[in-house]
Amino acid sequence: MTQEIAFTKMHGCGNDYIYVDTMKYPIAHPEEVARRWSDRHKGIGSDGLVLIGRSPIPEADFTMRIFNADGSEAMMCGNASRCIAKYLYERGLTDACEIRLLTLSGIKTLQLHVARGAVKTVTVDMLEPVLEDVKLFQPQPDLDEGTFVSMGNPHYVIFTDDVEQVGTRGPLLEHHPAFPHRCNIEFAHIQDDGSIRVRVWERGSGITMACGTGACATAVAASLKGLAGRSSIIDMDGGRLSIEWRESDGHVYMTGPAEFVFDGEAEI
Repeated sequence: MTQEIAFTKMHGCGNDYIYVDTMKYPIAHPEEVARRWSDRHKGIGSDGLVLIGRSPIPEADFTMRIFNADGSEAMMCGNASRCIAKYLYERGLTDACEIRLLTLSGIKTLQLHVARGAVKTVTVDMLEPVLEDVKLFQPQPDLDEGTFVSMGNPHYVIFTDDVEQVGTRGPLLEHHPAFPHRCNIEFAHIQDDGSIRVRVWERGSGITMACGTGACATAVAASLKGLAGRSSIIDMDGGRLSIEWRESDGHVYMTGPAEFVFDGEAEI
């Protein structure tokens, strides 16, 4: 028996996902649905599927689950969290300008910047970066050019004059033995104006227009290497994000836009 599911296509700096309110439309096999719907030739087309739900714990308000285009489940997505904030507020599911979102990498606090009833930008408290995690990164002799940073999911940031190598080296590095659970790979370059140009190979999705956690990881890596201060503008294929690695609490704060694309219905 088929079922019609209402969905909303949204993007944050071009990082596009299909969003479903599972409080109305539960999905039993999201891995399969993500693979089918994400296909840009035979499906809706996206970087993956995002499920919005009511939090089962009082410490959070809503939940987010993310499934990449290949059906694998991601722990966190900064761009998707901003889109969820806009969705919840503008679709009338909350009137709060601060939302606590439960993810697989913990509870993220979303600060909505609202004007005339619309969410213009969202600041996400991405919590503290993790620089060593043997479950996610096991250094290898042939892999010493980049910087490992976990923002709830693993990233490996390489500073280079050639960010276009993302398409050739990205898939190889994603599956490198140093990363037991695969890895998101960023190729970054410091530009003349001090902003950081980044191209991303996203674990489970390939090249994406933007990656929120990747932007955060890049800003942290740049600061650690003395290439930037505690605040950075990250220039990605789909737009710019502002990242602050705050000294007062050690948390990384990401600010950026979120946009609706279209609504629709699809069968599962």
